[in-house]
Amino acid sequence: MAASSPDKTSAKDMSAKDMSAKDTSADDPSADDTARATAALDRLAALHPKLIDLGLTRTFDLLDRLGNPHHRLPPVIHVAGTNGKGSVIALMRAMAEAAGLSVHVYTSPHLCRFNERIRLAGNLIADGALADLLEEVERANGDEPVTFFEVTTAAAFLAFSRSKADLLLLETGLGGALDSTNVLDGPAATVITPIARDHEHFLGSDLAGIAGQKAGIMRADTPCLCAAQDQVVMDALDSHAAVVGTRAVAVDRDILWQLEDNGGVVVRAHGNVLTLAPPGLFGHHQMQNAALAAAALNSAMPDLDFEMGGQGTATASWPGRLQRLANGHLTQIAAERAIWLDGAHNAHGASALAAALKQLSPTGTWHFVTGALNTRPPAEFLEKIAPLAASLHCVVIPDQPSSLPAHELVNAATPLFSAAQPAASIGAALSAITISDDPDNAPVMICGSLYLAGHVLAANGTLPA
Repeated sequence: MAASSPDKTSAKDMSAKDMSAKDTSADDPSADDTARATAALDRLAALHPKLIDLGLTRTFDLLDRLGNPHHRLPPVIHVAGTNGKGSVIALMRAMAEAAGLSVHVYTSPHLCRFNERIRLAGNLIADGALADLLEEVERANGDEPVTFFEVTTAAAFLAFSRSKADLLLLETGLGGALDSTNVLDGPAATVITPIARDHEHFLGSDLAGIAGQKAGIMRADTPCLCAAQDQVVMDALDSHAAVVGTRAVAVDRDILWQLEDNGGVVVRAHGNVLTLAPPGLFGHHQMQNAALAAAALNSAMPDLDFEMGGQGTATASWPGRLQRLANGHLTQIAAERAIWLDGAHNAHGASALAAALKQLSPTGTWHFVTGALNTRPPAEFLEKIAPLAASLHCVVIPDQPSSLPAHELVNAATPLFSAAQPAASIGAALSAITISDDPDNAPVMICGSLYLAGHVLAANGTLPA
C-alpha cells in the first residue's frame, strides 16, 4: 500500500490500490463499497490532463456543476505553507474538539488510505459515503480533463456541505493562489506555516515567489496568521497582505509564546493570554506550531472556550510525523529498541527533525533507515541527520516507481556517513540493526519520505484512524 505523493497534483497520486485497507473509524465498510470507491478513483484518474497547469478554472467549473457546495460550508480556517500544515491543523482540531466543537478536516496527502483526507465531524469518511460522492462528482464532470486533486477536493466540499460541523480546517494541496482549495470568498482566517523550497518544478526556487504563491489564500479584512519566517519570506507576505487589505500576524513578532516548566505553552496574541497543555506532538518546532494554531483558532473563533480548548493540545496526533511506532509486525523485529517514524522529505523538514532527535535520544545517536524519491537531491536531507547517525540503512520505497534505488541513496550518503549500506527491506534493515554492536541500544528513526511512512504504517499494521 503506497502512501500518496507529496506532489499532490501528480499523476503518481492517482493509484487507488490503497483503498483496499479497511476504514476502521466508521461502520465497517462492505467489500462492495471499497470496490466502488476504488473503481471511481481509477476512472477519474484516467481523465488526468497530460500537462498539469495549476489554475482554478477546472475547479470552479466542476463546483458549478455540483451546485457550488463551497458556498455552503461551516466557518473555514484555510492553511497553506511548505512544512507544518498538517501539524498545525492537528493542533487546531484537538483544541477545537476539546472545547466542544465538531470539526471537519481536509488534508493531503494520505499515508495509507484515501479516507484519511476527509474527516467528517471527527471521523474519517467511510468507503460507502466516499464511493457515493466520487460517483456523483464523476457524473457531473463527464469526460472533462480534471486532476486527481481537483476532483477529490470537489468531492470533499460536497461532503462538508452536507454534514453539520462548527468548523472546517482546510489544507491547500500545492501553493496557494492557484490551488484547488482557494475558491472561498470569506474564510474565518487564513494560516501560513513555514515556507521553504519544495515542489520547485511547480513553484520555482525563489523564496519570495513561493511566498507570493502561498499568500494567495489571503483575503481582505480576514485575519492571516503566519509562522516565523525567513526575512525575505516575511517581507513578501507583508507586502501581499498590504495589497490584499489585511495584515500578516506572525509568530515571534506579533504572536509571542513561552515554554513552561511543565512543557506547556503560554501564548500571547490579540491581547489574550492562551495557556496550552504540553503538546502531544514531539519536537521544539511543534511548540511554535502550537502557538500559531492557538492564535489562529482564537482569531477565527473568538468565543471558543480556551480554558477547555487549551487542554486539547495534549491529545493532538499527526501520524507519520515524529511518531513512535506502536506495537506491530515491524516493531517485533527489533523489540528491544524504540522505533520512530517521520515523513519529512526536504531540507527544512530535515532540520526540524534533527533538532527534535537531539532531544529524544538519551544517547544522542540514532540508527537511521531511509528511502527517498528521485525528485530532489538526497544529500540536502541526509546532511542534516548525518551527525546523529550510529548507522544508516538505505531502502527502496516499495510500490513507488519514483523511489531512488537503494544503491543510489547509499552513493549519495557515503560522503556523509561512515557506514551507509543498502537493505532489501525495512524488515531487513531492522534485523541488521538488531544484531549490530551497539552497547547504547540507540533508537531507530525511519525517515525520508511520506511514501515510506505510509508503507511502514501499513506494514506494521498500525493504520491512521
